[in-house]
Amino acid sequence: MENSNANIVICGAGIAGLAAAYVLSSRGFDGILLVDKGAPLSLTSDKSTEAYRNWWPGPDGAMLALMNRSIDLLERLALDNNNVFHLNRRGYAYVTANPEQISSFKLIAERAADQGAGPLRVHKGLADDPPYSPHHVSSFIDQPDGCDLILDPLLIQEHFPYLSENTIALLHTRRCGWFSAHQLGMLFLEKATQQGVSFINADVEGITLANNAVDNIHLRKNGSLSTVSTKLFINAAGPHALKICEMIGISAPIFCEKHLKVSIKDIENAVARDAPLLIWNDPQFIAWDEGERQMLSESDADRILLAELPSGAHLRPEGGAESQNILMLWPYHLEPVQPTFPVTIPLSYPEVVLRGLVTMVPGLQSYVERMPKPFIDGGYYTKTPENRLLAGPLPVKGAYILGALSGYGLMAACAAAELLAAHIAQTELPWYAPAFMLSRYDDPNYLRTFEEWEHSDRL
Repeated sequence: MENSNANIVICGAGIAGLAAAYVLSSRGFDGILLVDKGAPLSLTSDKSTEAYRNWWPGPDGAMLALMNRSIDLLERLALDNNNVFHLNRRGYAYVTANPEQISSFKLIAERAADQGAGPLRVHKGLADDPPYSPHHVSSFIDQPDGCDLILDPLLIQEHFPYLSENTIALLHTRRCGWFSAHQLGMLFLEKATQQGVSFINADVEGITLANNAVDNIHLRKNGSLSTVSTKLFINAAGPHALKICEMIGISAPIFCEKHLKVSIKDIENAVARDAPLLIWNDPQFIAWDEGERQMLSESDADRILLAELPSGAHLRPEGGAESQNILMLWPYHLEPVQPTFPVTIPLSYPEVVLRGLVTMVPGLQSYVERMPKPFIDGGYYTKTPENRLLAGPLPVKGAYILGALSGYGLMAACAAAELLAAHIAQTELPWYAPAFMLSRYDDPNYLRTFEEWEHSDRL
């Protein structure tokens, strides 16, 4: 490769980098070079459940405001592009068999309503209950927002008959759903390319500074080295974001968690094809038999599976009405790890996830003895301690970051890239901008607030 110049270099062609390239080029920035070792979206952006939500209870409403803005932009993109990325608004259904969860559901819903998620509607099976509007399978237009807290077992079974009869409450959050990560990313790339953005496959090997300002980006491709001269560099490197920060001498509180997902064919139709995203909100013990318990107890890695495992086992249908696929996930083991590729996947993961989901959807029990061949993949959530993304300048002139997007990068990408563009263009910032800057960790008041957050506030 020959040495070259660029006005802006973006490191990373995951959903964050593609969104940044699209938004910046749409706002008149030119000379943008997008750099990634692999194909666009090939590292972690295509490994998620592809879901979105405006359900982000927190102490200040910043995350909810950012996500509402991002969903506004997603909906506008869908309307303007014939919904090429298949945005739906089926909602998330948080399900519990624990009576003590009801007050927690109500408290979280009231807080979310106060911060802009939409109203809470409670359904107790009484004559004066508000009407419950079932979700639409594919449309996101003219659908309710807020949430429905269903405490009437008959209403739950009417609309969600595949759920366990032990279900006593269901919180249906409504401005939520899913879409195609690949199609959205390709839409960003297509439009960015049409607007003059260039893409190359290469590794960022180093960054040279001059007077504490970005000066040169050093690339390697097929053993060949080259230099791109630029004054503006964006770190959108996903799980490699910390490594890129270190190249310019910056420390950032970023770490990675491994997250996996399983896809199987639901040949017994245990889950309705029109189901929302279903989440079991209760911790649970898996009902291993004695032989299985003995085997698990002999392995340091597997012994955790004998203890109480956390809430959060979830699934959703995958594909259209003609498909039989379901996606299944359960983030029960979340210690920080160093990202390595390919991602290592425990052999026990599909069975553990399946058994956890049987508690919520008993019809899956038939697969415990004979599971359809699973397809397993995974990636990394790149996170900050309080799980809020980073979007804004770094303490080196000309260096910016769009990262630590955790498991919500797809849903946040539009608003996060818009926020980054406002920083770069030095235009008016939204009120929530400081909550996503690296400099927030220099604010003692913010750090005190963070320490006082409830666990549920940490997203």
